[in-house]
Amino acid sequence: IDFDLILENVKYLNLLAGEGSSQIKHTLQGARLKQPEPVPLTLYQNGIVMCNGAFRPYQDPSTQQCLQDIMDGYFPSELQQRYPDGI
Repeated sequence: IDFDLILENVKYLNLLAGEGSSQIKHTLQGARLKQPEPVPLTLYQNGIVMCNGAFRPYQDPSTQQCLQDIMDGYFPSELQQRYPDGI
């Protein structure tokens, strides 16, 4: 696992997802600025925790796929159900 590449690509993906920007959300009283919700990812020596879920060891195939997606420069494919319209 190339942790340097993961960290570099996470920074890039965060920019694509709108980190530091706000969106206009219309309300009954007018509108408000809303920042995109972050997707927490914590890297440990022996695994990860994503979206405040359960600990996932690096040996788990779904963890390996998630990290491979990030190393390839893509958002993890497992987030497609959570964000069907994309980022």
